[in-house]
Amino acid sequence: MDACPSECVTVHALGAQGDGVTAAGDFVPLSLPGERVRIVGTAEHRTLIEVIDPSADRVSAPCPHFGVCGGCALQHWAAEPYLDWKCDRIRQVLAREKIETKISVLFAAAPGSRRRIALHARRQGRGVVLGFKARRSWTVVGLDTCVIADPGLVNALSALRSLATPFLEHPKSAPILHITTTDTGLDVEITGVERKGGGLSADARARAAGAAAAADVARVTLDGEVIFQARASQITLGPATIKLPPGAFLQAVPAAELAMADVMAQAAKGARGIADLYCGVGTFTFRLAAIAPVIAADASASAIQALRSATGRAPRLKAIHAQVRNLDRRPMVASDFARTDVVVFDPPRAGAAAQSAELARSSVPCVVAVSCNPATFARDARILIDSGFRLEHVHVVDQFLWSSHIELVGVFSRSGR
Repeated sequence: MDACPSECVTVHALGAQGDGVTAAGDFVPLSLPGERVRIVGTAEHRTLIEVIDPSADRVSAPCPHFGVCGGCALQHWAAEPYLDWKCDRIRQVLAREKIETKISVLFAAAPGSRRRIALHARRQGRGVVLGFKARRSWTVVGLDTCVIADPGLVNALSALRSLATPFLEHPKSAPILHITTTDTGLDVEITGVERKGGGLSADARARAAGAAAAADVARVTLDGEVIFQARASQITLGPATIKLPPGAFLQAVPAAELAMADVMAQAAKGARGIADLYCGVGTFTFRLAAIAPVIAADASASAIQALRSATGRAPRLKAIHAQVRNLDRRPMVASDFARTDVVVFDPPRAGAAAQSAELARSSVPCVVAVSCNPATFARDARILIDSGFRLEHVHVVDQFLWSSHIELVGVFSRSGR
């Protein structure tokens, strides 16, 4: 059978996942709007062969793995059009809900600033490969560097590869190392290990502990179970020091977290009471408690316990009332906000529809919403707007550098209630 012939096409726009899109609707990876390119393959699996007429906005990708590794999609695009594209995507999503507001970039991450990444481990011959998955593939691209990650994490890649090896004991295991840079060293939570047949053997556990000690990581956990701990994994959040529970959620870039917290602090000036919903371990709670008493709620019991434990050690804060509560199944109701002037919420990608509906029925005058999904943010924003809120501003937070992922902070206000 003859090989599929190549063809020349013009890229008209960029799709939601960062691939170029032709007039025919075909996706062309690693291309940019306005480029004339040569491609091969079917409509579902186009491959870029050559850039015939490059965009003036095309730049040299800084990572040697770019184009093969699936971790970054847009290293070849200049910063200004790249960030404009993210703003435009939010604008388009909001427009579907007939929402208009000011949209601007609050924060743009620098290379080497990511404090957490998730790496896949696989056997390769007699060795082990550790890295990100390739583009549209289950194949793992072994990394010897990563331009987005914290240098301390990059420097540990070889040691982390050794640490991953014992967790490949079962042939069906596909370990993922969720690695976080903390104040006390690397914290590694491992998932994807086959549990059938008794789980990880005592020998594998001993080898994992030895590799962890040699790598000088703070802690290694397997699906929440401690395999090795040299010291507590601690992180600083404003005036508080948190001992992280296994698998705890943190914002990807510390400076992005601080930028978002500053937006919240500005919105909360003069507040008598604040609610921090989907609060996690207190990412924003402690900074908000410097302003007014805070009600903090999250579905994770371990996160709330960590928050409570840190509260007693954090100086000069207003009262923090933390509770374990699934806000999707049992949202806080209007009467719970009787003494609350500002509500902050930072839900998972599914958004906070049930909680937004209760906020719509409340008399709260200000809401600050953090979202990693513009579509569910727009849905929740429409609920709030229909009840009398005004979306004052959307701040774009580009903490997932060179990816199509978008983080944002929206500030809502209303009067007369």
